[in-house]
Amino acid sequence: MKKLSKLTQSIRHLFTMLCGAILFFICPRLMLNHQKKWAPFVQWDYAHRGLHDNLWGVPENSLPAFQAAMDKGYGIELDVHLTADNELVVHHDDTLYRMCHVERDIKDMTLKEIRQYTLLGTEEKIPTLQEVLDLVNGRVPLLIELKTESHTCDRLCRILSKTMRSYSGNYILESFNPLALLWFRKNEPQILRGQLSCNFFKEKPHCDLVLFMITVLGSNFLSRPDFISYKYTDYKNPMVRINCRLFQARLALWTINTIDAYDAVRNNADMIIFEGIEP
Repeated sequence: MKKLSKLTQSIRHLFTMLCGAILFFICPRLMLNHQKKWAPFVQWDYAHRGLHDNLWGVPENSLPAFQAAMDKGYGIELDVHLTADNELVVHHDDTLYRMCHVERDIKDMTLKEIRQYTLLGTEEKIPTLQEVLDLVNGRVPLLIELKTESHTCDRLCRILSKTMRSYSGNYILESFNPLALLWFRKNEPQILRGQLSCNFFKEKPHCDLVLFMITVLGSNFLSRPDFISYKYTDYKNPMVRINCRLFQARLALWTINTIDAYDAVRNNADMIIFEGIEP
């Protein structure tokens, strides 16, 4: 009986330690009195890559798409890449193939080379981040996704940090890459940062350890994000709930593309990222 009691006690201790380790790995940044910092961003709907229509001459991540979002009173979600000559451009894909029909990678091109091409046959070209900042000029909040590989992460973050110092508008950052968030945790901790994620087991059934850790928010111990930006079809992940309910992290949901989906999740998120609809 004593042996059984000791075994039970050992199992309890082990279970407690395991739970503690899990909470340590997934815990976001714990902030006190942070309501004021979040006020400019919550309860906004963010137009994914601007209020665009790729079929009708308003390409995604273009200046007209961002102007249209502002005209309708939406926040703006956009993507930032680093060029070969260290310029920040606003574009979603790693390559120009889908939007410009050119099989070239942004990371291998200079800004001058990128400017040779237009978006989906329109007159619009891929804008620089500075051009977007000049256009928005603080009128609506920005949700900036950092598109970066690990070996260029430090360089992109340094250049982005320098660029944003002269911008007086409201913005927050997010990335799938926890190393980008780690850089801002160490160097610009006052900027709100978010971990982008989804259920990578659905996206890539044979996902590796890194994608597994991002799926379960196990990389939070590196980045300690302020908010979780999760795919709306997957947000009932228990780790998301622990972050948002137990630790009070904010929640952004992406990318809502039907009114029914919008209505279903609106009250469960602090920020909604939408596309193809107008809430």
